[in-house]
Amino acid sequence: MARICVIRQGVFPFDARLTREVKALIAAGHEVDLICQRWGDQPRHERSGRLTVYRLPIERQRRGKISYVLEYGAFFVLAALRATRLHLRERYDVVQVNSLPDCLVFAALVPRLLGARVLLDLHECMPEFFSLKYKLPAQHTLVRALGLCEQVSIRFADAAITCTEQMRERFAERGARKEKIGVILNSFDDQRFDPRRYSAVKRDRGHFVLVFHGTIDDMYGLDLVVRAIARLRHRIPGLLLRIYGDGPRRESIEALAKELGVEDLVWFSRGWVPMDELLPRIAEADVGVVAIRRDACFDLTHSNKMYDLIAMQKPVVTSRTRAVEAYFGDECFQLFESGNEQDLARAILELYEDPELRQRLVRRATEVNEPYRWVRQAKRYVELVEHLAAADTLRRSVPVAVDGAERA
Repeated sequence: MARICVIRQGVFPFDARLTREVKALIAAGHEVDLICQRWGDQPRHERSGRLTVYRLPIERQRRGKISYVLEYGAFFVLAALRATRLHLRERYDVVQVNSLPDCLVFAALVPRLLGARVLLDLHECMPEFFSLKYKLPAQHTLVRALGLCEQVSIRFADAAITCTEQMRERFAERGARKEKIGVILNSFDDQRFDPRRYSAVKRDRGHFVLVFHGTIDDMYGLDLVVRAIARLRHRIPGLLLRIYGDGPRRESIEALAKELGVEDLVWFSRGWVPMDELLPRIAEADVGVVAIRRDACFDLTHSNKMYDLIAMQKPVVTSRTRAVEAYFGDECFQLFESGNEQDLARAILELYEDPELRQRLVRRATEVNEPYRWVRQAKRYVELVEHLAAADTLRRSVPVAVDGAERA
């Protein structure tokens, strides 16, 4: 049994990757202390079995670049102090830090100096992420500084993991050693995402329902989906788009639906929906939509939404990206050219007109996804953490697995 500290500026248990990792460590018999962000009226301190959660009182504002910096800075300071204090008492074997930001890994400085191993989980390519979010050119001073921060952070850690082979390659292009970075795919919680639990959910046979779930922001392309709905309103009887989630672009998407005259075809939930309520809603839909914009950031990643829909055995309309094509190819999803509302409308219409195509995509996606399931990814992840925990105290990099799964 190892003692492990996990640090993440996210909300537990709503952060999907974080929650899967913590559950995997607990299931393997390890003691885990989690330092994370507090949301709403969540308790600051909570213990359940081998897991102890320490929530820091940092509110998520994120209204602009300055707000980001202040929020990150405050969380970094409080997390570093808490990790130091806990390590002096608990003596951790491993401290895992999940980005963003990459430099949060330095909150583990004192535990590292006192013998703990450090694992950095890189959720995003931070330079590309901020370049996209704030529409900054790749050569902008801030973007280049974030690239340097990324490399220094990887070098500081004993090992790192990330979400796709394409992300790993990008880190290596900027100078990181590839053998130091493993790939653990996002996948989904096999126990929670079980479509058999929702077999009794009644589908509305009078409608053709598209579902989107998650953050409503520019990068996720909901404006394209609404424009595609407008193109298809007279071609698909009973067409509906149901949106479960919230985000900074919600009002603009609502306004766009009204402007295009399809507000009666686009339905919004009242903010975020708990997962236990969301899954039956996904089960009753006909098709899931993941319209992320293909760019320097999302070309390298897999959306959690995509894996959720695979798990719930729904045909998926998604943007064509490098990472999607590399892991799944053309036979698993109904692909369309990112940013092209006409091509998106074409993809949706083909699925409506061809029920057999929908079934074929679900079967193939389920088959190809088999080695990517979290039950397999979790085993690789836990083995890596245990390898770190068992390593001697010499300061050397720990080699990790090269890839997250064999290609189908």
